[in-house]
Amino acid sequence: MTDLWNERAEAYRTSQTHATGDDLDLVVEWCEPAAGVTVLDIATGGGHVARRLREAGATVVTTDAAPGMQPDVVAPADDLPFAEASFDVVACRIAAHHFPDALEALKEMARVARERVVICDNVFTSESAEEADRLRDPSHVRNYGVAEWHSFFELAGLQVADEAFMVRDTDFEDWLARTETPADDRPRVRELLTGRIHDGRLDLPTVVLKGVKS
Repeated sequence: MTDLWNERAEAYRTSQTHATGDDLDLVVEWCEPAAGVTVLDIATGGGHVARRLREAGATVVTTDAAPGMQPDVVAPADDLPFAEASFDVVACRIAAHHFPDALEALKEMARVARERVVICDNVFTSESAEEADRLRDPSHVRNYGVAEWHSFFELAGLQVADEAFMVRDTDFEDWLARTETPADDRPRVRELLTGRIHDGRLDLPTVVLKGVKS
């Protein structure tokens, strides 16, 4: 899958869905960036979280499993090459649904964080929506419900200090094009997501959670 993400790198760097949004604003706010604050950005993708945090004065290290995303450190989320409590904050936005083991990744994030972990990801809505996500993008593993995330945080030794639920939206055809979904599969993806597409825009239920070290 790494080669696949290398090929997609430019599409994610230029994606307006990833470059903007209330969820991005909130992730940045909850990281509390400022001079002297160190942040680890997990699965940085197009680098949009890191860019915003650096603009706010934080010192940021980026990781990604795909070298094509041009991270500071090439590493999977579930095996981070950093010592315990290396960063004030660890952030991860719209990526955990690709992780083979999201809980193990969160445990790693908690291990290297001194203070808190901020996670943002799409939310599980139905098995048909999961089928649509896998058909659209073979690297998709699973979206998780809010209750599942709470369980993960507890198992990782984190207390949920704040959370927010929102519905992002994105251009449906652009969403398909970004992962080069085969044309023959696109009607089935649309069918599986009936009720979530309005005027060519796809609703993406999203949760942002801030966890603090227990």
